[in-house]
Amino acid sequence: MKPLSHAFACTVYFAAALVVSAAEPKMVPLFNGKDLANFKAEDSKAFWRVENGVLIGENDAAKKGNYLWTQKEYGDFVIEFDVRWKATSERGVDTGVEMRKPHLQLQLGISGSLKVDMSGSFYTGGKPAYPEAGQAKEAKKLMKPEGEWNTFRIQAKGNTFTCWINGTKASEYTDAKFSGAAPLGLQIHPGVVMKCEYRKVKIAEL
Repeated sequence: MKPLSHAFACTVYFAAALVVSAAEPKMVPLFNGKDLANFKAEDSKAFWRVENGVLIGENDAAKKGNYLWTQKEYGDFVIEFDVRWKATSERGVDTGVEMRKPHLQLQLGISGSLKVDMSGSFYTGGKPAYPEAGQAKEAKKLMKPEGEWNTFRIQAKGNTFTCWINGTKASEYTDAKFSGAAPLGLQIHPGVVMKCEYRKVKIAEL
């Protein structure tokens, strides 16, 4: 009985390991902590830089905006990153992650149109700009205080887009409109004095 029991235990262990490996895609670094490799950096060097393993985005003196786009286009994917910011003006920080065609964004910080923090919510650019179904209504409870690192995870799979904040599901939005593969973009909003920082950026294609 003991050999059978041992064999059974091994079978259960390996089955569980296979389930975990199947559920968790293999993530690879998108930001290497050293430079802007993997990004279209030529038009973004005035706004984005790397210091001590951190990707830093800031407006220029004219408060122009910028997107730091990936070299590669992504359709179905999972991206995970740490992000932090600290407001340097009353307007606050307005950043986010742009994905798919025609332009869906996960908002990070203050919405320019609503003037409230919409972190973790999906911005469509339509009417309404932030559909209620895609809003992260509990984001404030999930996030650490301003200036501390928060871990965000975004999944785009088929027509469904999901966001987790510090390990907890915060929002989910389904819309067949945003179906085309596109580069991912980290945003610096124009007209704002702002600074945002990203680190440990990793991604997996699904």
